[in-house]
Amino acid sequence: MAKKISIAVLVALLGGSFSFSQIITEETFKIGRTLSLIDGYYVDSADIKSLTEEVIVSLLRNLDPHSTYIPADEVDGINESLSGNFDGIGIQFNLLHDSIVVIEPISGGPSEKIGIKAGDRIVYIDGENVAGVGISTEGVRKRLMGLKGTKVTVGVSRNKVNEIIYFVIVRDKIPLESLDAAYMIDKETAYFRFNKFAATTEQEFKDAISRLRKSNPKNIIIDLRGNGGGVMSAATDMANHFFDDKRLIVYMEGRKTPRQDFVSNGGGDLSGSRLVVLVDESSASASEIFSGAIQDWDRGVIIGRRTFGKGLVQGQFYLTDGSMIRLTLARYYTPTGRLIQSPYDEGYDAYLKNYYSRFTDTELLSPSTVDFPDSLRYSTLVNGRDVFGGGGILPDIFVAVDTSHYSNYYGTLSRMGVFNSFVLEYADKNRENILVRYGDFDEFKGKFEFTEDEIKQFIAQGENAGVKYDERQYRKSEKEILLVLKALVANSIWRSNEYYMIVNENDPAIDAALRILSDKDGYNSILKNR
Repeated sequence: MAKKISIAVLVALLGGSFSFSQIITEETFKIGRTLSLIDGYYVDSADIKSLTEEVIVSLLRNLDPHSTYIPADEVDGINESLSGNFDGIGIQFNLLHDSIVVIEPISGGPSEKIGIKAGDRIVYIDGENVAGVGISTEGVRKRLMGLKGTKVTVGVSRNKVNEIIYFVIVRDKIPLESLDAAYMIDKETAYFRFNKFAATTEQEFKDAISRLRKSNPKNIIIDLRGNGGGVMSAATDMANHFFDDKRLIVYMEGRKTPRQDFVSNGGGDLSGSRLVVLVDESSASASEIFSGAIQDWDRGVIIGRRTFGKGLVQGQFYLTDGSMIRLTLARYYTPTGRLIQSPYDEGYDAYLKNYYSRFTDTELLSPSTVDFPDSLRYSTLVNGRDVFGGGGILPDIFVAVDTSHYSNYYGTLSRMGVFNSFVLEYADKNRENILVRYGDFDEFKGKFEFTEDEIKQFIAQGENAGVKYDERQYRKSEKEILLVLKALVANSIWRSNEYYMIVNENDPAIDAALRILSDKDGYNSILKNR
């Protein structure tokens, strides 16, 4: 029979950091008594730990969609994402034919400093053979990650070097970058794409601004598409750059949480620039805080599609076994008083169904399908434009999902991972030739094309993965397929910055942003509702 858990221990598990007197209630004893009876008398052996976790998950799910339970073995990964760093050796890797291939040593990390190169194959870790033994991605992570200051010895197989090269690497803090791209997208416009809001986000932004300032950008594009949020203070710190006086950015308030205002500091080094913020249905939480403040103060133009609609603030509480709950403590409101949270009063399943219905109805294709009652209408704080609360940020300019290049063939290739697997092999074989032939990224971007044989190899790799070739559908998606493949090669040989420099060339939202930024009168007319 599974090991018994006393009621007192169970109560402590459920209570987290609250005092004992606060949590001893009749309801708590009911839960503890039920689990104790199951453990003591149930006909079969029961996993009490698993049952306890199921109880906690169910309790939180019945509160709201964003109060969650995080098992102890997942807590470190969650915290790493939000803190913006982790302890390790600093490489990006992939598994290719049962080998650990270094895609890129992280800039400034211990692996780069000691001489690890892109294309290296790690075959030994602390004397253990890790090549051709079926090692998993998680297995690699466990062996290479460790506390800062500890050492790990890796044996590397390198192209054109006959012997294994050994490196003793001292683990260090490795940044998890939230800035995927920062470059001048035209002569007057700086482009920044963020994948999350972390503790390091604002510093990354400041560093990128410093690099690009010599180009004297007059326009800024902040791309938050696919950005699910993160640390709220990172969003307010980012907003500081766009206001030259003290303005309310967001406030939060809850039953046990008094109203707290977050106000810009008046730094405003970018307050004179024209601004576009790109959003979509996956932009959430901190992304909505930033875009909501920009919209409410008529500071910039929001372009894209309605955002996710997450307006709840969670606090983290550790439980005695190292697991954690994220409990909703407050709601956040934009400067006009808008609540961005989508309704969840019909329960968790209905909440998810409502969100996923965006993908099955026509909302992603037409703005006319989004309808809010007048009770959710607000006026912006400078020019009095109509904006809405109650379910995400509605953009000022709608850009539909681009389906012109899409085919089932293209989608299946993507879902089956054929793009990534092909490029991993391609870059591994051709890295040196590409660098010698093109010299730098600009030459590659302007001149690189796949040969007919290489395209046939890609199609064949798809068929090997179970994706039957369809000539008609391939021709429909050909331009996008080749663009994505080229961008992925650039990402493998250079960085994500170069990836976006390629894919952004065929992006309707980027085109819309550049059009409105180049049209001063049009830009102003949107913000002034003329």
